[in-house]
Amino acid sequence: MDNKTFFKEAKFGMMIHFGLYSILGGEYKGRVMPCIGEWAQSYFKIPNKEYHRLAEIFNPIYFDAEEWVKTAKNTGMKYMVVTAKHHEGFALFKSEADRFNVVDATPFQRDIIGELAKACRKYDMKLGLYYSQAIDWTSPDGQSGTEEEPQAVENMTWGNEWDFPDQSHKDYRRLFETKIKPQVKELLTNYGDLLLIWFDTPMGLSEECSRELYDMVKQYQSDCLVNSRLGNGICDYISAGDNEIPEDNKGDMLFETPATLNGTWGYKPTDQDWKTAEEVLRIKNYLNERGINYLLNIGPDALGRFPARAVGILNEVGKRLR
Repeated sequence: MDNKTFFKEAKFGMMIHFGLYSILGGEYKGRVMPCIGEWAQSYFKIPNKEYHRLAEIFNPIYFDAEEWVKTAKNTGMKYMVVTAKHHEGFALFKSEADRFNVVDATPFQRDIIGELAKACRKYDMKLGLYYSQAIDWTSPDGQSGTEEEPQAVENMTWGNEWDFPDQSHKDYRRLFETKIKPQVKELLTNYGDLLLIWFDTPMGLSEECSRELYDMVKQYQSDCLVNSRLGNGICDYISAGDNEIPEDNKGDMLFETPATLNGTWGYKPTDQDWKTAEEVLRIKNYLNERGINYLLNIGPDALGRFPARAVGILNEVGKRLR
């Protein structure tokens, strides 16, 4: 079965947001951010010099790739999408392009994406990898907002304008050639067959850059799907807006709604607004009836554990689906 057919029939997947932001959990110096936890560096304007020190204590000793995959499988999910690199610029895989990664910069020194790829093959789970191709707060050359969307939400900028306030010398192409393209190639060539590459937030990305990344994916893995957040209308399938519930039937289109189990993507213990198993199943059925996959997110804590409340909900969902 090719990946397009598989994706159309899959219906249900797990998304996982995991990174240095999982250590902060949406809190910093006595303040709790009111929004999504994985944006903590931008919300609190934490300088790279300080934020990158989190890598020195990133040691998720309870991370178990097989446990993550089995949880998804027992919930009835057919594929999983993991944040290989989010906007903070930290990679969950060994990268020759940038040492700011889980193997070279942390005491953990294990390739999380590599272990997940192995576990997915063992348990027949399709793997997709999230990669932030435009926003990268480690670099002065990361993309910033546009005139139409200068900010992500209140108090948060798309680019790192707290460390790099002078935007006049920004050269995204420099970052694109030295980090973005090499890391995407690493993901495509080091971890076996992938279901998809899940790009995100193409702020200011040129059509030329979108096309180069798309062509690279197809060069190394012709069957690997690319989502619409690559930008410029270049894609194999549509990723809806966060938590968007379309009303129309998508027919033969490949379409997916990425959604949260509570109100955040990255781990944030103060957010206890969990969906019930009944609500998850109601949304899943509603979307699936319209030809839309339900990609449901979970945010592990800094030790690599899925929150207990989340696991309980997913277990109940899986039991009812069985």
